[in-house]
Amino acid sequence: MADYRTIHAGVGARSAEIDAGLRAHMNKVYGTMSVGLLVTALAAWALSNLAVTSTPTEYQIGAGEYLSSFGYALYVSPLKWVIMFAPLAMVFGFGAVINRLSAAAAQTYFYAYAALMGLSISSIFLVFTGISITQTFLVTAGAFAGLSLWGYTTKKDISGWGSFLIMGVIGLILASIVNIFLKSTGLEFAISAIGVLLFAGLTAYDTQRIKTDYIAHAHAMDGEWLAKSAIMGALNLYLDFINLFMFLLQFLGNRE
Repeated sequence: MADYRTIHAGVGARSAEIDAGLRAHMNKVYGTMSVGLLVTALAAWALSNLAVTSTPTEYQIGAGEYLSSFGYALYVSPLKWVIMFAPLAMVFGFGAVINRLSAAAAQTYFYAYAALMGLSISSIFLVFTGISITQTFLVTAGAFAGLSLWGYTTKKDISGWGSFLIMGVIGLILASIVNIFLKSTGLEFAISAIGVLLFAGLTAYDTQRIKTDYIAHAHAMDGEWLAKSAIMGALNLYLDFINLFMFLLQFLGNRE
């Protein structure tokens, strides 16, 4: 007959191993997400600087500031539509190809996506003051940390939020596209307010899902799967952070 103390010790050791693995997995997720945010910030700042010149052109954007030919291509020419929707197409493409990519290739794809996102949102440096962008980023970081911590530690199962939140995001995307043509300030305010709520919920939901997915698959200890799972988790939380930041910027940002 098996000694129950031996069985209990084995179960305890296995539980401790899973806990240690989960901590390492979450550190990988947050680390990858943080590098992605840094890539986005640097790309947005650098490209916005290239878009502005002191040499007078047809497009003046401030006192002694004009759009360069590069800035014209980014923000005025038809190329702006490609830049606007390219990140959306790329993130859907990531979900379709990740199973065929190695973990290293998936990570490279993620960082390339982060750079493209920086290009897509670089205009914020032309619209809002640098101080208000920094302040909004810090507010977003604090809110994100609290929401993600709650999602990780709560004993409440919030998996049921998923369908509602995803449907809300789809509706938000459609409303945002419609408002590109309507240019309604009222609708823009509503989109921003709902967006903050949706991505606040998604931050907690995605954090809990990353945790439960790891625990469900930890027994297999497939290193390649775990690496790609961490990258997908980083992508989900990265998108939550970026969208939460962009919607909060509509309320907290001071325009140039």
